[in-house]
Amino acid sequence: MSEREYVLTLSCPDSRGIVAAVANLLSDHGCNITESQQYGDHYTGRFFLRMQFVAEQGAGGAAGEEDLRGAFAALAAGVGSGDSYVEWTLNPRDVRPRMLVMVSKFGHCLNDLLYRQRSGLLDIDIAAVVSNHPDLEFLADSYGVDFHHLPVTPETKTEQEARLLELVDSYDVDLIVLARYMQVLSEQLCAKMSGRIINIHHSFLPSFKGARPYHQAHARGVKLIGATAHYVTADLDEGPIIEQEVSRVDHTHSPEQLTAIGRDLESVALARAVNWHAQRRVLLNGGKTVVFD
Repeated sequence: MSEREYVLTLSCPDSRGIVAAVANLLSDHGCNITESQQYGDHYTGRFFLRMQFVAEQGAGGAAGEEDLRGAFAALAAGVGSGDSYVEWTLNPRDVRPRMLVMVSKFGHCLNDLLYRQRSGLLDIDIAAVVSNHPDLEFLADSYGVDFHHLPVTPETKTEQEARLLELVDSYDVDLIVLARYMQVLSEQLCAKMSGRIINIHHSFLPSFKGARPYHQAHARGVKLIGATAHYVTADLDEGPIIEQEVSRVDHTHSPEQLTAIGRDLESVALARAVNWHAQRRVLLNGGKTVVFD
């Protein structure tokens, strides 16, 4: 008899007995819990759970995936009522999510993600790279990843995003990653892919927007620079934060040195956010996130 490992995530109104109910359900279906994390948010009144468990596959009363889904659906229906709602997902750990990386001309985050995937350090597959410039096609080619050049202007934005969504469907993409993609996505695309687009932002707080942010930081004499990885919403650089990375700097650092440090921070923060999302460790909690690291 074979075994298969799953990840269950659940978000619901906080109440007593949720962990026990889930654990008993899994026990009744012959499953063994290997990892469990939970958090109750006092301010929002919601409860968040992530469990990894092993289920035996086959005869003798062992639970199949459809049996488990039916059982969890019944449990969720019992927990949620009226305005209370339950969100849950069940995913086999041996099925890797697929992501599409979007980039413009800065290649440090793309290069880092490609290297990490090839090195086995990411629990996600890069299906394709999309760019509004042709400059980084050589980099995608060197890793054997499909590259699509989709130029965009204000007049062609609708058509370009329609083509992007065609690629999402054709590559069966679960996640879009903006690895320094220097274009603003439309409200329609943000809504369609809600919770499925991650961006990296230069600065751990969005203090310096626009061009040459590290030069702006240098001019203000900052003592701390960083990077923020967040989900994309229609509000520019204001989506729920997943991860942040920072470094102390001082008056001796030139704008070029700040830029180099910042690019390293961006790469690290983005890679962590992507991996945590792929491992189902990030749950949305209104305008913020719960991250089970």
